[in-house]
Amino acid sequence: MSPEPTGSAGPTGPAGFLVVDKPAGITSHQVVARARRALGTKKIGHAGTLDPMATGVMLLGVGAGTRLLGHLTLADKTYVTTMRLGISTHTDDAEGEITAAPGASLDADAIERAVAGFRGDIVQVPSSVSAIKVNGQRAYALVRNGRDVELAARPVTVSRFDVLDVRPADADGVPVIDVDAVIDCTSGTYVRALARDLGAALGTGGHLRALRRTRVGPFTLDDATWEAAVHDGPGAWPAPALIDLATLARRCFACVEVDADAARDVGFGRPLSIDVPADPTAVLFGGRLLALYRPAAVGSVPIAVLSA
Repeated sequence: MSPEPTGSAGPTGPAGFLVVDKPAGITSHQVVARARRALGTKKIGHAGTLDPMATGVMLLGVGAGTRLLGHLTLADKTYVTTMRLGISTHTDDAEGEITAAPGASLDADAIERAVAGFRGDIVQVPSSVSAIKVNGQRAYALVRNGRDVELAARPVTVSRFDVLDVRPADADGVPVIDVDAVIDCTSGTYVRALARDLGAALGTGGHLRALRRTRVGPFTLDDATWEAAVHDGPGAWPAPALIDLATLARRCFACVEVDADAARDVGFGRPLSIDVPADPTAVLFGGRLLALYRPAAVGSVPIAVLSA
């Protein structure tokens, strides 16, 4: 389902949800900054970042839409990736300095057997250049300053790790193998770390060559209405189309329609006497999203009120 061509605007500016197809070469912070410029508002938040080299789905909440970001079910993600076996880097991706280059000479069956060990519930040590905080500082910032960083292993789930293609290549005289794959995984999974660990399991070293996120929760590239293009200048970023908040609510939450009296109570953030079917449930009136509510011992109580 693609977004409607228009979003909504309130007294403080536009409100809605934006699915971006992030290009390579810019940071997620730059995507947000460009969206703020294009939409003429500072009130924009995101639901997870992508590395500068990565492309694909990035989700932004605009205006009142920022209130919904923490309530969306976005735990599962899909990536299409190319991993290079035979060379390791200090960042576990193609932008890092080479730390080892033993090369690789493997057949597809050997690679598939190793890949099988990374499916399901696994324990993964995140890449040292991740955004995880160590004593209040981002790990990647510490690494850039020459600090050694050791991050704790964490459980993640890789529900799909399918090899699409295996092909030999040459990297400045080093024989390597490029592996194209599609991966479904939970939030917190580092695909760079999967490439590193796959290379370690095969005894060749490995790193990430390319990464494209094609899905976050229920949102795919088909939903993307905007690419925060790398070029700059006047008119470089025309205002993108937003998913209307009511459309988003009907797609992502259980919904209930209320009458005018209940809508007035919602506006004051009051509990409702009506039962709602889920936590959270979107409360709508006249086709407009008012709030998110959750079940209570009697009736329901507000989680996030968008109307005032």
